[in-house]
Amino acid sequence: MRWQGQKLGEVDASALPGMEDRSNVLRTVTTPEFAGMTFHEVLSKSALNHVPGASRMPFAWTINPYRGCSHACVYCFARGTHEYLDLDGGSDFDSQIVVKVNVVEVLEKELRKGSWEHETVALGTNTDPYQRAEGRYKLMPGIIETLAASGTPMSILTKGTLIRRDIPLLVKAAERVPVDVQMSIAMYDDELQKAIEPGTPTTQARLDTVRALTDAGFRVTVFLMPIMPHMTDSLKAIDNALLRIKEAGARRVVYGALHLRPGVKPWFFQWLDTHRPDLVSSYRGLYPGASVEAPKPYRQWLAKRARPLIRMHGLDGRHEDDYPRRDRPTFTPSPARTAAPEPQPMLF
Repeated sequence: MRWQGQKLGEVDASALPGMEDRSNVLRTVTTPEFAGMTFHEVLSKSALNHVPGASRMPFAWTINPYRGCSHACVYCFARGTHEYLDLDGGSDFDSQIVVKVNVVEVLEKELRKGSWEHETVALGTNTDPYQRAEGRYKLMPGIIETLAASGTPMSILTKGTLIRRDIPLLVKAAERVPVDVQMSIAMYDDELQKAIEPGTPTTQARLDTVRALTDAGFRVTVFLMPIMPHMTDSLKAIDNALLRIKEAGARRVVYGALHLRPGVKPWFFQWLDTHRPDLVSSYRGLYPGASVEAPKPYRQWLAKRARPLIRMHGLDGRHEDDYPRRDRPTFTPSPARTAAPEPQPMLF
């Protein structure tokens, strides 16, 4: 890849547009504690990312301390963004992790600006802030404390049980600003979870984390996403998932069907061909060509199936299609960000 052989301050004329100056790359690290993984430590020029106004997300700002994710979820929508770094969206995305080691310092400066309006900042809408790398770099405590100290509300979505480490900090932060916590738990079949989310904590470990957060006073939302056609969309599967979510103490569920962006689709179908070849033709019918979402009739069918079960279990539920949109003008990114953009937020 074009990061090899770079030195601080050196300019690479053959690099991707906007990335010729590699002075922000500090070092590349491998360590026995994280076998098979490589960390690329970089200096980030910005911490806060503006969400385009046309997005259906209910927040305007995100922070992504990492790029790439060791959770290795086959369906992860952000896989294609690794190609901007001359890395692939498959095993490289799972093992070549970009770490913004100065993100807390940059965030502090940005939040001190007079133009900052203290809008909610979301973490975990792209790659997970509590993936394994966080155990080494410990960026989240500083981010949480900095946001709270500035009076900025925050929302955290994760699959990582490492968030339990920061529960005391989150409790303190919640005394100053609104703190919204969500746990992503899509798979309730242990065999499928290990196959399709091989780097994530177990489903039960995440449910136990929901309980710990609930006991600490948070109203936890569980993202039951993605629901996989023909794999996790049966009445039995959805009912079992909602039962376990309710027992863990969650108050709310957001659910939706699988998305397959172009940068994800080839890796997902490669997995499908190996693990569930019987479903390849069905999935090609559901996600033909450049299609990203499951067909609207399927999404409507799924909603009709899930909503009665959600009510039966006494949960507040919402389909992702019903998620509120922000009424904001479209944000035009700078040329530098266009060259190697942050992935646009999604709900999982």
